Amino acid sequence: MPPPSRPRISAAHRRALEANPWFASMSRTQREALLGAAELIHVRRGAMVFRQGDPVHVAGAGFYGLAAGTIKISTLRQDGREAILAVLEPGNWFGEISLIDGSPRTHDATALSALDLMVVPYEAFARQMQDAVFARAIAALLAARVRGLYGLMEDATLRGLRARVARRLMSLARGDVTQSPELRRTVSLPQEALAMMLGVTRQTLSKELNAMAQEGVIALGYGRIELLSSDALQRLGSTA
Repeated sequence: MPPPSRPRISAAHRRALEANPWFASMSRTQREALLGAAELIHVRRGAMVFRQGDPVHVAGAGFYGLAAGTIKISTLRQDGREAILAVLEPGNWFGEISLIDGSPRTHDATALSALDLMVVPYEAFARQMQDAVFARAIAALLAARVRGLYGLMEDATLRGLRARVARRLMSLARGDVTQSPELRRTVSLPQEALAMMLGVTRQTLSKELNAMAQEGVIALGYGRIELLSSDALQRLGSTA
């Protein structure tokens, strides 16, 4: 019997991936090479793509491209509290850090919905890295990660909570990790998850959001936050 055929990437998957600024910045030849090295897999909601501390040299590990669904990147403290570092939307690629240095995974990656995931195995990723053009693209991806982390550190140490809330809402409106130039008017995220991103309690965050709603900056809905004034959010985010 012939081997079972691999699931094929659809036109919708391609559109989602090519809408991502990082992936779109590469040449078509390089994009096709990356997709050609990847296998499309399906992941159920709630499943762990990988856990903090997982070795990279295991079956199914690799460099991941999110073709459909959403993923949370998080870590657990010893007391069981969870900190959400980022929410990944379709088009984002992740998991490159451990492939580069060979060290265990730095955080958890959990499916918030059913996923269609492109997986580039470790060996295929290593071959791609021998191409100077692809290696420079990965360097640019890492640089964007570092800039984002520096921004989070600056927010945590130098800014008040109202400014941090405003800045994270603006980031989420651009796709969080994606950072699209287009700003969406709706952030679809439970307040509990936003509180975990900011490292505050749900009650503390609720007070800030309600105050911002009373000022006409945002409007609160079930599982979503409407951004009524991006200018006002920008001003709040620039305060200390």
